[in-house]
Amino acid sequence: MPKFLYTARAVDGEIRSGSQEAKDREDLAHILRAQGVIMTSADEEGSVIKSSALGKMLRGAKPFRGVSLVDKIMFTRNLAVMIGAGLALNKALSVLEEQSENQKLKAIIAEVVNNVQAGKAFSECIAAHPDAFPDLYVNMVRIGETAGNLEEVLNGLANQMKKDHDIVSRVRGALMYPAVIFTVMLLVGYLMMILVVPKLAATFMDIGAELPASTKVLIFLSNVMLNYWYFVIGGAVGLIYAMRLALRTASGKKGLDALILRLPIIKGLSRKLNSARLCRTLGILVDSGVPIVKALEILAKTLSNHYFSESLSTAALEIQKGKTLFESLKKYKGLYPPLVVQMIAVGEETGSLTKVLTKLAEFYEDEVNELTKNLSTIIEPIMMVVIGAGVGFFALSMITPMYSVMDNI
Repeated sequence: MPKFLYTARAVDGEIRSGSQEAKDREDLAHILRAQGVIMTSADEEGSVIKSSALGKMLRGAKPFRGVSLVDKIMFTRNLAVMIGAGLALNKALSVLEEQSENQKLKAIIAEVVNNVQAGKAFSECIAAHPDAFPDLYVNMVRIGETAGNLEEVLNGLANQMKKDHDIVSRVRGALMYPAVIFTVMLLVGYLMMILVVPKLAATFMDIGAELPASTKVLIFLSNVMLNYWYFVIGGAVGLIYAMRLALRTASGKKGLDALILRLPIIKGLSRKLNSARLCRTLGILVDSGVPIVKALEILAKTLSNHYFSESLSTAALEIQKGKTLFESLKKYKGLYPPLVVQMIAVGEETGSLTKVLTKLAEFYEDEVNELTKNLSTIIEPIMMVVIGAGVGFFALSMITPMYSVMDNI
């Protein structure tokens, strides 16, 4: 059995910590409860998300940052454990507020505690903080309160967020290598432009060589970078700022999403990633008793790509008019892989939509994992071609004038 490092609160308020073998966190909570203490946090030995000094340092480095996905995972999982151990909701929230190292989350929990103690429902309290708790989270908590299985719902939410975190981490990790290579390439190119090109340009002027257009372009760019570097930096910062502003607008976000769905490699990853999220989340919502129309409306606000969200909003309206989910989604051939639409049709016909969606989610999560593993291998030759083209252009531009001088000798 795994071994957990835990902290717990005794009846007299004393904080205790130690290690204990258990099947999982819920089993550990029951073991500690039998010993007369209430578990407040627990992490499996070797975990770096919560227990390591580095993890704590990283989480505390930005006290006023937003509530990250990892923060929400730990909050949700620990709340589920404490509720399962018999701790009252307001008391569990107070303990989590005291533990939280994220100042924004700490302030949110403090407000939620006050509202819960005033008699408001937990789901109503967290709904007032949409930046930290999106519609999906709020609705799932509301379902758990209504059905009386809040602990189970919170565990399901924590597992879902953990899957999302793992997928996003793999995608970012796969893109890290080409990003580093591209940054190094830009740095080397800049150093060549300000250190090498000026010396070669002076040599060409001294010998009166006739310069081709490509060489003149390089010399012009070198002069700009050397003598007007502040304009270059200002222009780059301004461009980045303008792009960020544009991406905050609806049209800018829509344009980026359209570009993602057209890029040769990225579009396949985006389709599979959004399909996995759709199937996983829709399966959880439907299995929890949420009507399909309401579930699609919630999902439309959850998926990050505008076109996927728009397709689900349209599907919700069409289902209200009598169409099936299969009929609504089959026209979006550029978004959903054929397997998704076909299996949804099977699920609707056989009355096993939840089971089908769960299987689809597992399949496409595995597909995303495999694709991200191979992404660096796919991008590497493309990066080598780009670097080779840049080096070739530079070499040709610098060597051509030398050949023309030698021909005139």
